[in-house]
Amino acid sequence: MQLNKIPATVVTGFLGSGKTTLLAGILRQVTGKRIAVIMNEFGQQDIDSEVLRGCALDCDDETVSGNSESGIYELANGCICCTVEEEFLPVMQELVKRRDDIDHILIETSGLALPKPLVQAFKWPEIRRHCTVDAIITVLDGPAVADGRYASDVASVEAQRLADDSLDHDPSLQELLDDQLDAADLVLVTKNDLLNADERRRVTEIVNNRVPEAVRTLFVEKDTFSHDPAALEALLGIGAASEDSIDQIHNHHDKHHAEGAHHDHAHDHFDSCVITLDEVDGEALRASLQSLLNEFEIYRAKGFAALPGKPMRQVIQGVGQRLDTHFDRLWAADETRQTRLVVIGRSLDPAQLTERLRGCEIRQVA
Repeated sequence: MQLNKIPATVVTGFLGSGKTTLLAGILRQVTGKRIAVIMNEFGQQDIDSEVLRGCALDCDDETVSGNSESGIYELANGCICCTVEEEFLPVMQELVKRRDDIDHILIETSGLALPKPLVQAFKWPEIRRHCTVDAIITVLDGPAVADGRYASDVASVEAQRLADDSLDHDPSLQELLDDQLDAADLVLVTKNDLLNADERRRVTEIVNNRVPEAVRTLFVEKDTFSHDPAALEALLGIGAASEDSIDQIHNHHDKHHAEGAHHDHAHDHFDSCVITLDEVDGEALRASLQSLLNEFEIYRAKGFAALPGKPMRQVIQGVGQRLDTHFDRLWAADETRQTRLVVIGRSLDPAQLTERLRGCEIRQVA
């Protein structure tokens, strides 16, 4: 029986900052821990959660634990900071029931979720008895913060904001960043390799103006932890017990609620669609997607591609006009080799997008 409280790490940060990459690295490299994952998913298709499920080529079923087969719990109904009681509490209650099988909980919030209401939930008696917040990790996109944009693709964050009808607050990106930094026990600045010395100083100044001196700031790159699992595992042992001090944080989110602020999110101006294809020519798909990103008001395209003759699944991430691909895991023997993409944007024509991409499919010869 587990006598100590289960530590939970809350990972927050804007869309595209690198939260999922961080969690996937933890699941792939940290050994000897049974980890449950809670995701505040956005969009019609749980692409990010599938990335986490495929965290390692050789991870067995005991890498993660929980109610679902994989230990991934998705909260798909909006901003976790505004749906704590309805969405988050039932999942935590389920994890508490299974506490003897869980060593750590990872919580990835949506880009717009604020840590404070979530962490306050850990003070509820039925959770507090068994769980504690090990740390709140705020992930920042270094080049975006240095440039004053704060998110790698502002339009994508705005689309996420507009699409979420559970949000009754609409602060600026600066205010959202301030609130995420105010709650941080650790700040990870990603894409350090894309920063020059002046930009790094600028980011450091912005962070230092918001966080106490005791809060560490680490500049990391994509491969920072790839050869140092011990450093990555150290992120799971901070022991901040953040729930004990969370009430002392006074942020913009509280002010908006106190003033009864309500905003029109213009939901009808936002579109998303899911496109399913057979196996595709990788180069043709990349060229077609890049063309669509350049031509249409697409904020984000994400998904997986099945390439003929390739035993591994290819992950596709398009943000703004930037398109990245990489292979993440082997296709399972009983898994249908399909290409699946979710496209998020404004004034989209799903039929036209599908038709353009269907030309990339590999035609089967009879």
